[in-house]
Amino acid sequence: MPRRMPPLAALVTAGAFALPLAAHADNSCTTVGVDFVPSTDQLQMVAWLEDTSGNYVTTIYITQKVGHYGLGNRPGRFDFNSGPSGHDLWPYGRRITVFPIWAHRHGMTFPQVNFQDGADSDLSHSFAQSSIEADPPYCRPMLDSEPQWDTGTCASVFAYTDKGELSSTDTSLYPPRADLQPGGGMDSPSVSMYAALDPFDAVSQATPPAGSTAAITWTKPSSIPTGDYVLWVEVARAFDFNGVYPQAASGPQVAYGNYGEPYLGQPSIVYRIPVTLGPSETTASATDYFGYGDPTGADGVVRPPDDTITSDTPGSGASRLQLLPSGNGRISVDIIPQTDNTAPAMPASMQSVIVTSQSATVSFIAPGDDGMIGQVAGYDVRVQVGTPITESNFANAMPIAAAVTPAPSGQVQTVEIDGLLPETDYYIGVQAYDDCHNTSPLAVIEVKTADRQAGEVDACFIATAAYGSVMANDVGMLRHMRDSLLKSSVLGELAIETYYTFGPAVAGVVGESELLRETARDALRPIVRWARGAAY
Repeated sequence: MPRRMPPLAALVTAGAFALPLAAHADNSCTTVGVDFVPSTDQLQMVAWLEDTSGNYVTTIYITQKVGHYGLGNRPGRFDFNSGPSGHDLWPYGRRITVFPIWAHRHGMTFPQVNFQDGADSDLSHSFAQSSIEADPPYCRPMLDSEPQWDTGTCASVFAYTDKGELSSTDTSLYPPRADLQPGGGMDSPSVSMYAALDPFDAVSQATPPAGSTAAITWTKPSSIPTGDYVLWVEVARAFDFNGVYPQAASGPQVAYGNYGEPYLGQPSIVYRIPVTLGPSETTASATDYFGYGDPTGADGVVRPPDDTITSDTPGSGASRLQLLPSGNGRISVDIIPQTDNTAPAMPASMQSVIVTSQSATVSFIAPGDDGMIGQVAGYDVRVQVGTPITESNFANAMPIAAAVTPAPSGQVQTVEIDGLLPETDYYIGVQAYDDCHNTSPLAVIEVKTADRQAGEVDACFIATAAYGSVMANDVGMLRHMRDSLLKSSVLGELAIETYYTFGPAVAGVVGESELLRETARDALRPIVRWARGAAY
């Protein structure tokens, strides 16, 4: 079948997590290819579909800083300075100005992430509430005199940051970070829920570099009917200043104005491209931007183009995207209907690479789009405790939101699964799928996690042992009940103290027996139902 570029790893629909969809009955599908060339590094971009009446349909692409690392929903006021060197690497300051048009149109809200001590205007936070950025996408706030400033990097040993906590009252139009596991006893337990709240992580991609043609490839799911739509592309850049939006203090930081640099410059710009998803191949393009967003992120109104936006400086304002080498404007769209009767081959030679007490990394040989030819669209990875995964029960196993960027057939792919229990048997299943949602045969491997390390405990012992993983949704719900409800009363505090005294020992026994696990799950079910009602 024809292919343009490697597709996005998975699909999302409004308000729901995306899993590979069933193939069309006739093995037909429609792919949407979007080409563009960034004029500068560090652009943030999002692309989404609306119907012709202006109703949001789905997001097909979002840059990783927003879709995975939570740029729009982080603790701290939105007008904090940032840095270094234009990279917006601080972990603080919710950037509600990044995609205001998209944010006000997708129709979803999320709990806002606030600092754990509630001091939203403060950049200084206790080590008791801060954990290391293990693979730092962000640095702690720095002075421009510090040695890392000019390099745009930071040493992880210095990257202790407060990851915040979910507010029970404040909301955001952006998802929180999806890259975190609670660490070191310093993070709020609600951090474990961040990833589950992010419906856009599946279509988030690394920010494309300047000067090279970048491509988005998205496959229309069968749930979206054929017809006329509008593709919107919003493009933002921090530190993009001009005479109307000069480099001035981003906000009234009395104590911290000497840290970092102002980032609030020209607002996001947006392109509007009518497209037809139908039985025939069609093309569309856009050269001129359609309008720009609110400079403060307060609304989703599209302002018409005007002289406040720079138009003659590459990398700035209306010229954040270059003209394509093909001459098809700044954004080119290809709609390609196709038929695919060949499913991907099974992921081969699956084996464990690294197994610790709390994680497992497995590898396999990538199959192709058609058997062993080409490149698959993505992988569905699932895990199950104790019971082997089969074709018949695969859909009921726990899905893993693991980032596996598809590689050409024959190359080695790896996937890491975190949040496991020590000394526990797990079955990991991997299924590849192609653009038309044909699925490969199932590959399965059994792994046993290593012994528990000295001093290693889990924050929800019995529930985690019962469900076999800290990733289970019900474990997160029980943690939410523990932290939001029980801690608010004297009796609740006493119950928690008792739980932490006896919990680890009981969990050790429960975790070793599938019968006891099932019994514990039965006992926890009414509590989970009550917790869901209390939380929502």
